[in-house]
Amino acid sequence: MSIRRTSVYLDYNATAPLRPEAKEALLRALESPANPSSVHAAGRAARDMVERARAEVAALVGVPAGSVTFVSGGTEANALAIESAKAAGVQRIILSAVEHDAVTETAKVSGLPIEILPVDADGVADIGWLAQALEAPGKALVCLMLANNETGVIQLVAEASVLVRAADGWLHVDAVQAAGKIAIDFSALGADTMALSAHKLGGPQGVGALVAGTRATVVRRQHGGGQERGRRAGTENVAGIAAFGAAARAAQESLASMVELSHWRDALAERVKAQGAVVLGEGAQRLPQTLCFAGEGFGSEVQVMTMDLAGVMVSAGSACSSGKVKASRVVEAMGRSDLAPFALRVSGGWASTEDDWIKCGDAWLAAWKRIGARRREVA
Repeated sequence: MSIRRTSVYLDYNATAPLRPEAKEALLRALESPANPSSVHAAGRAARDMVERARAEVAALVGVPAGSVTFVSGGTEANALAIESAKAAGVQRIILSAVEHDAVTETAKVSGLPIEILPVDADGVADIGWLAQALEAPGKALVCLMLANNETGVIQLVAEASVLVRAADGWLHVDAVQAAGKIAIDFSALGADTMALSAHKLGGPQGVGALVAGTRATVVRRQHGGGQERGRRAGTENVAGIAAFGAAARAAQESLASMVELSHWRDALAERVKAQGAVVLGEGAQRLPQTLCFAGEGFGSEVQVMTMDLAGVMVSAGSACSSGKVKASRVVEAMGRSDLAPFALRVSGGWASTEDDWIKCGDAWLAAWKRIGARRREVA
């Protein structure tokens, strides 16, 4: 079902609507199907689409095209990075307490000991704690996301990378939520590997990329042909990759417009704070289009359903499970277990408007007032 024009969609951190540029590239690729490994004219045309997209995705994060390996999405990119680090001899894994499940669940089955890097009340990783942890014996893989999917909080990756390199460790950065929303310079961040996903920035679902620096050797997790320079066997998803490249190019060209979304986000934040809600991560640098807040006593699941009935689509956090809304472990890691069951995430993007954010606030405030009235009746 397509999103009705009368509806408000502010769940971009789950999936962004497909950009027109990506749709055009997708359809163009589908109209001329061929295997990019074939040497005939159609095969060479398909290969050109893949390599053009590789250059476009690489440009989004400032790396040479050869640094990009196309995979099925952010989850596979994170898993490939962790497996590659393990093959390179890391002996332990340090995870920030707010990493996505795509990272934490893969780490759990890696067979390596795991240490949890704590975050402060705003959700920013404790760099001092990391410095001490890296002094312990054993080469470490440090997983530190660039921006959190629930709160939008941006981590101090460049500062962490200095410590990781000094300890001869491996730094993996999940940049799935950050790409296309803020400028990214892979070299300046000092990462060894970085995960990207097309559908978070206006591309299709089912395609992503792993970016690898010069210090990192990517090892294959599945065997077969020699696609992706031997890093990822299997015929490339040409249409998805072409659309990913087009979305990456469009996202890079429109980065400046993302700043405007921060004004709309902040206006909504003031409205909910005036009703007693708490904005989470407010004291940290955040993505310009993400707002996470909690009104105590107004459960996350109830909020999402109530807003949906009002024609406004938002989220209670990560959309990667079975659809069941649970208390946010990200908010719990920030020391706010009292607010975790009530957290709501509003996230806009390339096609959202100021009116969307205003209508979102109207719907939430109307629901909040109804909840308050019921409380008074019970009392």
